[in-house]
Amino acid sequence: MSLYITQLIYIRQGEEETFDQFENIAIPAIPKYNGKLLFRIRPDRENIIEKKMEVPYEIHLCAFESEKDFENFMKDEERKRFLHLKEKAIRSAILIKGEKI
Repeated sequence: MSLYITQLIYIRQGEEETFDQFENIAIPAIPKYNGKLLFRIRPDRENIIEKKMEVPYEIHLCAFESEKDFENFMKDEERKRFLHLKEKAIRSAILIKGEKI
């Protein structure tokens, strides 16, 4: 069974480059933990049909083979060394876990 992770990511104004620096480290680590980045989307406000919340800066959809694989990704030592970039860049995030039905 696969675990799907969707993240709605809201960044601090002016921290786009810092966010990209963190992503350049975090995203390549995903396959090491039996994961795949399926989508990385920057929604265009013109394409939003309806909304009841703030439009995120990016939306990520990842799949991991198991919950344990996702937990191991979150504990990745290289990724953890650069969490200061994430903390500087990201104002808030919503993480949604799901499975294929």
